Parts: sequence; C-alpha cells; structure tokens
Amino acid sequence: METLGFAFEGELLIWKMAGRRTDVIDERLNDATKIKRKYPDRIPVIVERHPGSQINDLDKHKFLVPNDITVAQFMWIIRKRLQLPAEKALFLFFDDFVPQSRQVHCIANVLNLSIDLLDRRSLWTMGQLYNERKSDDGFLYAHYSGENSFGSL
Repeated sequence: METLGFAFEGELLIWKMAGRRTDVIDERLNDATKIKRKYPDRIPVIVERHPGSQINDLDKHKFLVPNDITVAQFMWIIRKRLQLPAEKALFLFFDDFVPQSRQVHCIANVLNLSIDLLDRRSLWTMGQLYNERKSDDGFLYAHYSGENSFGSL
C-alpha cells in the first residue's frame, strides 16, 4: 500500500504520491479522508492543464490549500508556479464553474442574470468552493487554461 508524503512550500502543503486518476473511487476517497483528518484546515486540490491549452504544464498538480484563501489568491499561486508572463490570461475552471469575476460578469450579461449573486460566488474562499464543488472522491479538481491578453505583438 502506498503512503502519502507531504512537503511544505510557502503557504501550500503539497502531497506527493503517484497519480491516482485510475484508482477505484473508494481508494481515492480513503486518501482524501486521511488527508482531511491529518490537515483539517486544508483542502486537497488537483490542478491540471486543460487539454486544449497552450500554457506550460505545472511541475506539481496536487496541492493542500488553506481553507480561507480566496480563489483569486489560489490563482495567483498557480500563476506564479507557471511563471506566466503578464500578457497571458489565466482561467481556472472547477467542473463547469469559472469563479473569476470578469468571466462571471460576462456570463451574467449573456444570461441576463443578477450580478449580485454571481459576484458573491467570485469572492468565494477555496473552502467554500470545495464544499460546493468537490468530487465524489473527496478531491477538488481544477483545470487551467489561458490566452494572450494583449493579442499578438
């Protein structure tokens, strides 16, 4: 049986184990339960590049994130790890949910929805997002993508 190893890097705790995507859901749920028991103030997040994205791949994909940081703070951490230049936009997706405020405003305009409700969602903490969007296996899955913000130079 594989053991979980942990290492701190700044505010984030990164866990090290082989990719678990093909494991049985019960095993992944067991891993998530162990992680939550050992680190109750953190949430397990798996971050992967969107298949169509041309942004570089992260050096690490598994993070233990403090419950109380905002999605914007987590995006900054991912952006920093990617060493993404300022002219590149970063989009973070949690299933079908895009919590960044610009995208939320666009969605609200297209769907003619109340911006107040959507604005509150854009300010969620990672803990709130985890409670709403975690997978059945106990992990929160995120995909990232990007594009040039200022067009071609």
